[in-house]
Amino acid sequence: MAKTLAERFRIEPGRRVELARLDPADASAFPDRGEAEVQSRADAQIINEWQDRLYAEGKRALLVVLQGTDTSGKDGSIRHVFNETGPLGVAVTAFRRPTDEELAHDFLWRVHMACPRRGCIGIFNRSHYEDVLVGRVRKLAPAEEIERRYDQINQFERMLAENGTTILKFMLHISRKEQGKRLQNRLGEPNSRWKFDPRDLEDRKLWNEYQAAYEIMLRRSSTAWAPWHVIPADRKWARNAAIAAIVRETLEAMNPQYPTPAWDPKDFKVD
Repeated sequence: MAKTLAERFRIEPGRRVELARLDPADASAFPDRGEAEVQSRADAQIINEWQDRLYAEGKRALLVVLQGTDTSGKDGSIRHVFNETGPLGVAVTAFRRPTDEELAHDFLWRVHMACPRRGCIGIFNRSHYEDVLVGRVRKLAPAEEIERRYDQINQFERMLAENGTTILKFMLHISRKEQGKRLQNRLGEPNSRWKFDPRDLEDRKLWNEYQAAYEIMLRRSSTAWAPWHVIPADRKWARNAAIAAIVRETLEAMNPQYPTPAWDPKDFKVD
């Protein structure tokens, strides 16, 4: 039996990942760019239809986590995959540096506050995984605290799953060369310069350290209830097609249904 797209890119629980062995420009799942772009647009429309059912059913939720280095395409993925989806049942949260109020709580407090309610799709642009990525590389917390966070995240996500939230996690895998091109393009485009942050260049100097942190994250927190999917991100169209297909497959498997009214429509007539 052929693998689904989710199975193709999924990191099985406990698997040791070497990102250097995974081609960030791999488009073998989509041999034809034109067909892939047509399919991803069709998938976006189907996602909208399933989201309408999910909202009407009102019993479950879908959480989509997008995690990746700068320029890996988190914003672009959201635009392309969910551009057809009605805004009523979709919420996007971009996690930036924690505020003083957020730092006064445990690291998952702000994340739990942003989780989707039943009937909705929640999309995280960056996420609680910043606390084991940036936190680890920049040594923002003691090493033993970072170690505890993996299990805490796993249990947190398990609690969400047991309460009706399906979780999809995507690590957008981009090469250092491609990131450099995209950062340079931001500098060269007046309308894109606002996205450039000089601090991004400091993180770029720590590329190897971040890659190692991602590998630990993937091994320690890809679980049966919240698996990671590593998506090649050097080719934007292939990245979008993969994520759209996996989101569609997941919603189809969830199979939300429109509720059946307790009354008979034949008993009513609108004058």
